[in-house]
Amino acid sequence: MVQHLTRANPEQKHSFGIFLKQWRNQRGFSQLDLAVSSQVSQRHISFLESGRAKPSREMVLQLATVLEVPLRQQNLMLTAAGFAPIHTEMDLAAPEMASVRKAIDFMLRQQEPYPALVVDRYWNLILANDAATRLLTTFIQPDQLQDRFCRDGKINLMRAVFHPLGLRPFIVNWEGFSAHLLQRVHREAISAKRNSEGTAEDEHEQSTLLLHELMSYPGVSEIWHTANQTTQNALLLTIHLRRDELELQFFSTLATLGTPYDITLQELRIECLFPADERTDRTWKQK
Repeated sequence: MVQHLTRANPEQKHSFGIFLKQWRNQRGFSQLDLAVSSQVSQRHISFLESGRAKPSREMVLQLATVLEVPLRQQNLMLTAAGFAPIHTEMDLAAPEMASVRKAIDFMLRQQEPYPALVVDRYWNLILANDAATRLLTTFIQPDQLQDRFCRDGKINLMRAVFHPLGLRPFIVNWEGFSAHLLQRVHREAISAKRNSEGTAEDEHEQSTLLLHELMSYPGVSEIWHTANQTTQNALLLTIHLRRDELELQFFSTLATLGTPYDITLQELRIECLFPADERTDRTWKQK
């Protein structure tokens, strides 16, 4: 028997229907679920996924909103459907960002005397208040921060934590803390890969490269294999730092900007650190 092989159509790989089906499956929606939630007939959803029907621009955005598709991927869906992207990706220093930058600066100032940082989706440091800078330079020399952990003008916090010459030697609860961060970076790399499937641009490459870099540091791969064996009895995972007589414990909160229409703003994360005990609070305020 002769088996006829058909070559995959590269355009079909990037089709709107493929994107729609991937996101529907990722969100755990059946075609009926999506039809009900978006007030579109199940038959039309089926036709869109199979390519028998072409969506309007409004339909792309309507379905993407119901599926909570990130703005970056919404642009890809629009492009796949034959429309121009609508979501911007501006630099935080752009004049149009002035009001948002003012709000973020206010949040960073209000967090004083405790540390606060703003990072992008790859954990590159975008902004920091004076307390955060002081915390980093307490354990890492300023010139080393720039020379060893800075790429493209940005310090990568994950690199600064995991590198043997970074924060790692000063983290008392290294195994538990690093295992938590590794799992977070791994989830983000997997999510980025899933979100970029079927696209010409390899969106997940930077997340994957960061994960591989962290795993290449001495002893980190062993921590990954035992990550789920750590028992946590505390209410919150803290970072416990010690250098000579100085000992500090902080827990963190993560915040994002609500209802963004710009990709940069949607992907920003604001991390605020708070003392985990009275000793840290007293010590840090006196430092």
